[in-house]
Amino acid sequence: MKRLMFLAETEQVRGWKLTQAEAARRLETTQPRLSDLMRGWVNSFSLDASVSLAARAGLFGADCHFRSSMIGQ
Repeated sequence: MKRLMFLAETEQVRGWKLTQAEAARRLETTQPRLSDLMRGWVNSFSLDASVSLAARAGLFGADCHFRSSMIGQ
């Protein structure tokens, strides 16, 4: 599940077409931390940190839920 969030987060950030510094400010994190995200360093982030970033990136709406088939991927 964490890897799926990372993929969605990186795609969202790339879609903004901002510099990493600008995107980091938008996500309320540091540029080096965002760089870790963009490199796919999943193990650098806890699940809580990943969920927080996903929420700040606007990936969760009011109707957000995961299908059971997604868990374990």
